[in-house]
Amino acid sequence: NLQMVRDSLKTSLVCLSICISQEELRELRDQAIDPQAEQELIDSIEEVYFSSDSFDMVQFELGKLPPDLNLQDLEEYRDKLKRQQAAVSKKVADLILEKQPSYVKELERVTSLQTNLQLAAVICTNARRQLSFAKEGFTEASLGLLANQRRRHLLTGLLKSLRTIKTLQRTDVRLSEMLEEEDYPGAIQLCLECQKAASTFKHYSCISELNSKLQDTLEQIEEQLDVALSKTCKHFDVSHYTKVQLAYTLLGKTQTAMDQLHMHFTQAIHNTVFQVVLGYVELCAGNADTKFQKMQYKDLCTHITPDSYIPCLTDLCKALWEVMLSYYRTMQWHEEHDKEEVVDLENVSYESTVGRSYVKKKLEHGLSRIWQDVQLKVKAYLLGTDMSNFKYDDFIVVLDVVSRLMQVGEEFCSSKSEVLQESIKRQSVNYFKTYHRTRLEELRMFLENETWELCPVKSNFSITQLHEFGFMGQCRSPSVSPSRHPATSDPVQLSLFEQYLHGGNPFEMQIDNKEEDTEDVLASNGYESDELEKSVYQDYDSDSDVAEELKQDYVDEQTGDAPTKSVSKETLRSRKKSDYNLNKANAPILTNTTLNVIRLVGKYIQMMNILKPIAFDVIHCVSQLFDYYLYAVYTFFGRNDMYESSGLGLISSRLRTTLNRIQESLIDVEAGGENAGSHGPTEERKEKVPSPHLSQLVVLTSGGTLYGLAERVVATESLVFLAEQFELLQPHLDTMMPPAKKPFLQQFYSQTVSTASELRKPTYWIVAAKAIDYEQMLLLMAGVKWDIKEIMSQHNVYVDVLLKEFEQFNKRLGDVSRQVRIPLPVSNVLWEHCIRLANRTLVEGYANVKKCSNEGRALMQLDFQQFLMKLEKLTDLRPIPDKEFVETYIKAYYLTENDMEQFIKNHREYSMKQLANLVNVCLGSHINKKARQKLLAAIDDIDRPKR
Repeated sequence: NLQMVRDSLKTSLVCLSICISQEELRELRDQAIDPQAEQELIDSIEEVYFSSDSFDMVQFELGKLPPDLNLQDLEEYRDKLKRQQAAVSKKVADLILEKQPSYVKELERVTSLQTNLQLAAVICTNARRQLSFAKEGFTEASLGLLANQRRRHLLTGLLKSLRTIKTLQRTDVRLSEMLEEEDYPGAIQLCLECQKAASTFKHYSCISELNSKLQDTLEQIEEQLDVALSKTCKHFDVSHYTKVQLAYTLLGKTQTAMDQLHMHFTQAIHNTVFQVVLGYVELCAGNADTKFQKMQYKDLCTHITPDSYIPCLTDLCKALWEVMLSYYRTMQWHEEHDKEEVVDLENVSYESTVGRSYVKKKLEHGLSRIWQDVQLKVKAYLLGTDMSNFKYDDFIVVLDVVSRLMQVGEEFCSSKSEVLQESIKRQSVNYFKTYHRTRLEELRMFLENETWELCPVKSNFSITQLHEFGFMGQCRSPSVSPSRHPATSDPVQLSLFEQYLHGGNPFEMQIDNKEEDTEDVLASNGYESDELEKSVYQDYDSDSDVAEELKQDYVDEQTGDAPTKSVSKETLRSRKKSDYNLNKANAPILTNTTLNVIRLVGKYIQMMNILKPIAFDVIHCVSQLFDYYLYAVYTFFGRNDMYESSGLGLISSRLRTTLNRIQESLIDVEAGGENAGSHGPTEERKEKVPSPHLSQLVVLTSGGTLYGLAERVVATESLVFLAEQFELLQPHLDTMMPPAKKPFLQQFYSQTVSTASELRKPTYWIVAAKAIDYEQMLLLMAGVKWDIKEIMSQHNVYVDVLLKEFEQFNKRLGDVSRQVRIPLPVSNVLWEHCIRLANRTLVEGYANVKKCSNEGRALMQLDFQQFLMKLEKLTDLRPIPDKEFVETYIKAYYLTENDMEQFIKNHREYSMKQLANLVNVCLGSHINKKARQKLLAAIDDIDRPKR
């Protein structure tokens, strides 16, 4: 290489010497040229001259010549080229002279390098010679032996590797077997070991394919593992889930597994409810139409028929229970697993602690998420069907199932189930409106067809014996939510998840057994001991033909047993005669309609127990049932235009206010009008019920039946009995009523329920007014001469006639009491009315007297005393009503002028006619005309404000 460089340099120098002669060099050196001018000459050279060595300058210059040549121009151009050449030559010469010392120095280094290379060539030749001698000095046998030994060692390792590779190739068969056996941890363990072994032999070309195959197998295992994980959402199995979790632990994907598990639970809820509802829809449709399978779940729910609604709801809740139970058991498994890991503290790593914490939080968060999904699915089902026309028992079953589901939610994640509550409240309000409206219409129909005959019930009848009130007399009601069942005798009440952890389902239908206890409230005949009644009211005749057990108070119709305390005939004789039909003292008086209302109240309370959010609406409807019954009894038996004129204050202001309120809020007054049907019902009228009409079978105008006294007794006393039952229910209703609405309940009891007994007065007044002929008594009194001159010892005939009327009335009461028991309060009201009317008739008769002497006034007192003495033997009512009303009027005859004036001002209970007659009769005896005018003026002053 150095030689080639040297040759090149020499060639360059030769070329330079050829190009520039010595003479020219000297000429140029001697010639002084301005450097700037020289540089301008060089710059004027065309660029093409500097392009490449292969440039043909002669051809280039010839090509530039013009077609017409001019010698002078050519010479000038030639001189220009020479000057340019001279400038370039001078420049090159200057550069050569400038670099010559460096050239000489470099040439010396090249010469030194050539010497060193020649020495190296000698050393290499000697080394080759020595190596050739060494090769000949060693035996080829020894080196061959070592080579063979090394080859053998390599081949042994290769054989072992090949055997391992063969085993790896066969693992896919074993992996398939393990997957079929669901041994996921073993399959993953084997697959991971194979992958580790394969990485050792990755330098073999066949291993790359095996590695890919193992990776595919591992992905396949993960897919099957995901399927296995999804199976635990419906039917949790401890051993199965343990395998799955161990497999995910080996894969290092416990957190991923938990995310997948929650996704599977969500999917399981959707698939489960969809399949259950789809099954019922297709079953009811009865054809193979596949359009239902493409529907959304919400739309599918609208195709459920009423007949299949409850079975479908039950199966839906059963299926959802299985999903939630699986989740509950999953959480239980992780809690137990965490406890086991905590015990083994030495093997707990930071990663495992973080993983457990993540799983725990995920599971706790998933509780509310799972329950929310369940609520939304059940809500869609509940609102998919209009339940307003369901039967009551069916609707109660729906409420019971949903209530139990809400209990499950409360135990599952301490949720108040707002979604379910809102949806069931919507359905309940809708249902209850329709149901209550229908029941009111039914009640009106019952009342209009009611003949007010006694419903024969046992003397020990109680509403707790009715199924509808089982919640009062038993530990639990079949239709009351399980969450409200009292705790058992066990010290710790197990939750539903604990009860059904290993089997069973809280939504198993047990409705078929809820009627297993038959009601036993009706007596086998109208009364439990008619013979005893006859023995008392047949003038206490001999009762030798009456069976001994019939002399007792009552006999149990089913067992024949009598109560421990019997009642003898003597005891019966000594009882108050006013309490008619003594043997029936314990038997409640009620009608079939009353019993229906009581049952209806029980059903309402059952619904209220489950649906506390609409408790006020239910209680308001319960109050309407009582209101309508009370109004019907008043309309049928108590309404009379003669009340006000009687002046007896038959209807209290409280009762009148209650009746007005009922009429305004509940009674559709327009329903009976001529134009009632011409206009559609307004919203306000929809909430009202037409006023009931008394059945034509009930006759209230016959004197033979004391103007329907039996029917009146049954009506009023059934109302009183109903009020007593409401009083019994008040504590229970009070606990159900929202605090803000409790004043309504208190007002209902204080102003409505408590007025039931007050309805007796207006109801029985018409009986008392017609049962005794008061007009005849007035006529008889008008025929009596009162201006006698001597004191009489014998009372007048009209007193005997009046007492005869009372005796006849007493006998007719006894006749009616054989048909229906007349309670003491009723008989007292009847006697009070009769006596008050009789006393007022006496005063009216005395006020009709034109002339009366002192002896005549004494005769009046004699007559009244005789009347009182005989009357007290007929009735035990004390004190005699309005006794002072008569006595005061008679004694007023003896008053002086001043006392008479004061009497007129203080005693406004007397009519103007009665007071005026008192003044007129006294004229001439101890009152003069002037005093008479004064007193009459005082009476007129009292009457003027009234006018």
